[in-house]
Amino acid sequence: MVNSVAPRVESLATSGIQSIPKEYVRTIEEQTSITNTFEEEKKEEGPQVPTIDLKEIDSEDIKVREKCREELKKAAMDWGVMHLVNHGISDELLERVKKAGEVFFQQPVEEKEKYANDQETGKISGYGSKLANNASGQLEWEDYFFHLVFPEEKRDMSIWPKTPSDYIEATSEYAKQLRTLLTKILSILSIGLGLEEGRLEQEVGGMEELLLQMKINYYPKCPQPELALGVEAHTDVSALTFILHNMVPGLQLFYQGKWVTAKCVPNSIIMHIGDTIEILSNGKYKSILHRGLVNKEKVRISWAVFCEPPKEKIILKPLPEVVSEEEPALFPPRTFAQHIQHKLFRKTQEEFKN
Repeated sequence: MVNSVAPRVESLATSGIQSIPKEYVRTIEEQTSITNTFEEEKKEEGPQVPTIDLKEIDSEDIKVREKCREELKKAAMDWGVMHLVNHGISDELLERVKKAGEVFFQQPVEEKEKYANDQETGKISGYGSKLANNASGQLEWEDYFFHLVFPEEKRDMSIWPKTPSDYIEATSEYAKQLRTLLTKILSILSIGLGLEEGRLEQEVGGMEELLLQMKINYYPKCPQPELALGVEAHTDVSALTFILHNMVPGLQLFYQGKWVTAKCVPNSIIMHIGDTIEILSNGKYKSILHRGLVNKEKVRISWAVFCEPPKEKIILKPLPEVVSEEEPALFPPRTFAQHIQHKLFRKTQEEFKN
């Protein structure tokens, strides 16, 4: 079914419009902080998203290994987002994944529509654009492709792109390698909280239940980038999120009261701590507010993999080991589904207030 609610953003962007439809114009308050993404990325002063080198993560030398793990833990506690380098996934595979996604999006919109999702009926996998699900009816300047990539037995291969021919192989291999990296990161974060190394992995569903959902975000060129956002300010609900991009800046993090633009670090994977790990750690690891800017000159594409616990099977709440009289639980017990509903409810309330 073709989404008749709003045209694809790509169709709008290539139609020759000089000004964007009002649904895409952000509030005056938001506009005051929207800046030129290329100029922002060049800035050297002020805080910068940390880069964590994972090369020594399993070093034989205990001192070297501990230093590397400590840096990761510190970045997770201070920022909740980081550029991972020497992460063990080859540059060649990352390039294949990116090339496959780019080629899929280079097809005409009519071709991509064959994969259209239908959010009204709850079919969220496939090609889509955001529907106005908020009180203000605001839209974001992006189209996307969304599908589950791991565990393999839970995938629906019927909605995976057939073009290009390498899409399935490259994306599957990347998901498999990312799953291994995920276990490693979760074990370091567990140890960082004084827990057994397998604990966080177990708490978010383990090999069988933790879902890896890929969302390729396609941000077309925008004639009025100072008025729009590719994605509005939010925190991820996931346990962890891993992001690749096509080296066009746009990601901004809200750190110490200011929007900080992430630099484009070659061959890195950006990693976010999501709400799920923030809750389990009782706020020791941060799920940082972030958003995406757009620009006039270049299409931006990012590949986000959200690592999510099962919707109903697990109760998310601060682990007993990280709670004490001095540090009481900051979050009430909720299933993952309830957490998502709670966020939507809060957002709607805030929009009605405004």
